[in-house]
Amino acid sequence: MFSSLLAASSLQTASADECGAVTIADMNWNSATLIANVDKFILQHGFDCDAELVPGDTQPTGASMISKGQPDIAPEFWSNSMREALDMGVKEGQIQYAGTTLTDGGEEGFWVPEYMVAKDPSMATIEGVLANAKMFKHPEDPSKSAFYSCPAGWNCQISAGNLFTALGMEEKGFEVIDPGSGAGLSGSIAKAYEREEAWFGYYWAPTAVLGKYKMVKVDFGSGVDETMFKECITQETCLEPKATMYPPSIVETVVTSDFAKRSPEAMEYFAKREFTNAQMNGLLAWMEDEQADGEYAVEHFMKEYKSTWSTWLTPDVAAKVQKAVDEL
Repeated sequence: MFSSLLAASSLQTASADECGAVTIADMNWNSATLIANVDKFILQHGFDCDAELVPGDTQPTGASMISKGQPDIAPEFWSNSMREALDMGVKEGQIQYAGTTLTDGGEEGFWVPEYMVAKDPSMATIEGVLANAKMFKHPEDPSKSAFYSCPAGWNCQISAGNLFTALGMEEKGFEVIDPGSGAGLSGSIAKAYEREEAWFGYYWAPTAVLGKYKMVKVDFGSGVDETMFKECITQETCLEPKATMYPPSIVETVVTSDFAKRSPEAMEYFAKREFTNAQMNGLLAWMEDEQADGEYAVEHFMKEYKSTWSTWLTPDVAAKVQKAVDEL
């Protein structure tokens, strides 16, 4: 009887560490597809998983993980977009939060070029920007100052517009410029950088643009008022907006509970696997310059960033992964 119990126990231990077939959501933006490919490579070569990428997007992937238990892993989940549903899925035992993907979170703000701050440190503050409003010449009317906002129809157009009002920017001569598209907004930064001209506007990270062009996030001197941001700044009906910095968006790895039980060693990897926005900005800039997809980008990352990925793994697992890297 004892021997049969011992055998059953050893079988349970073996199955608990058995990774098996794993599906990973490959979201349709560059940082997410890079991370998905990194996870696939490490799970395959470090943990002997049979890993497969499947197409994904935030809302449908989250709903499918909760209701159907597939895919097993969502590597870059912007959780605030469906926080209530995810928390309920965790409470009911269908999914788990496995770790933080972006240590700085998704980052939004109003930015100026670093070269402006190097010349005048006050430009890192809203007081400095407003005091020097005339430097930010409107491209169509030099008597006015330009603030580059989000393209029409984007959610961030609402928050940027409300903060424009809260900061009293119109009174200082600023006018909102709709860049027309994401490409128009990034293009305005590139153009200013090429000419070392003044630029002031909304942007976010991690992005290739902030990897290529060194920008400084302007401090409103307000700190973060999450209630004001959620209940007023993000609402079209906000009548009395007050200044607040953008709160970081939580970006984390979500896994099914079935996967978590099946591969506790891989869960330890996810608890350690994280990127700073500065790292990701640089990687995204490289991907854009090289026209690289996730499959090409993962080779670059695994070869050039051993000092990063090796810290996520035990020495034995890191050695297995390095062997696979050497064979690329």
